[in-house]
Amino acid sequence: MKKVLFLLLVSLIAFGQKTPEDFGYKYIRLDYKKTKVDVLIQSKKGEENTKKPLFFFCQGSMPQPLLKYDETGLYGTFPFDVNDFLDEFHVVIVGKPGIPVISDVKDLKNNYQYLVENDSVPKTYSDNNYLDYYVNRNNFVINKLLKENWISNSKLVIAGHSEGSTIAAKLATKNKKVTHLIYSGGNPYGRILSMLEEEVYKRKNYDLIEYWKFVVENKDNLDYNGGDTYKATYDFSQPSAKYLKKIKIPVLITYGTKDWNAPYNDLLQIESIQSNLKNLTFKPYFDLEHNFFPVNENREPNYEIYNWENVGKDWKNWLDKN
Repeated sequence: MKKVLFLLLVSLIAFGQKTPEDFGYKYIRLDYKKTKVDVLIQSKKGEENTKKPLFFFCQGSMPQPLLKYDETGLYGTFPFDVNDFLDEFHVVIVGKPGIPVISDVKDLKNNYQYLVENDSVPKTYSDNNYLDYYVNRNNFVINKLLKENWISNSKLVIAGHSEGSTIAAKLATKNKKVTHLIYSGGNPYGRILSMLEEEVYKRKNYDLIEYWKFVVENKDNLDYNGGDTYKATYDFSQPSAKYLKKIKIPVLITYGTKDWNAPYNDLLQIESIQSNLKNLTFKPYFDLEHNFFPVNENREPNYEIYNWENVGKDWKNWLDKN
């Protein structure tokens, strides 16, 4: 009887544990240096093994699981409508180091972050949450996937939003098989300038300059301090414009004109015209903020109006033409 009850308990626990496969993803776990790498691939149903090229998406910041769910189902994994891409591509996203690939939202903290003791991040995350780790790890994953017989080498699209845009830009200079780059919601002249724009607008001061001096003095420091480490802030504040100007493949740059980074994307466009960089295409979204929500006169976003689906369709239309 005890054995029956034990088996029943195990089956109930197992039933409650969700996996990426439960939500239709192909899940691959790789070893990269001293970290585990969680790779999710979304494909058109029934075409999981059909040979298609990769659309590789680099997500933004924060220690969030790739898959978040509650009793009603799965939260969005990609900000755009991934179905727009599945006829042509296998779409790939890679998890954050030290963060579970999947979690019930009740086990997450503010902004769906996965935090551990004392509301800190896992040490594996803070030790590896910097630009070159993501670039080199993602390059490793891409090269692994390109060896699969269900992956076509005919095209390789790298897209990144926010922090992921910087990762995508540098990655596109590293992997010569990349054919198209989508740079979205990034600041081509560095994160610190977006932070400064926001600080000046909201608080009417330049106190952030002193913070930046401290970051520069501690640019290799990986200690968790309640947000990004000083190394992460320093790394992602280095201009990605140098990568975007170097790349010869087609590049699409999308951003909201009410994002704090907007003036710097405008500057890059002015410079690209002056330098005759005809491979760069700019697509501003008027009166939208960082995640493409409209804002009022006080720059407060209206989260009821979701524009990512339109942005994703614009990405796909651009790919079709280039």
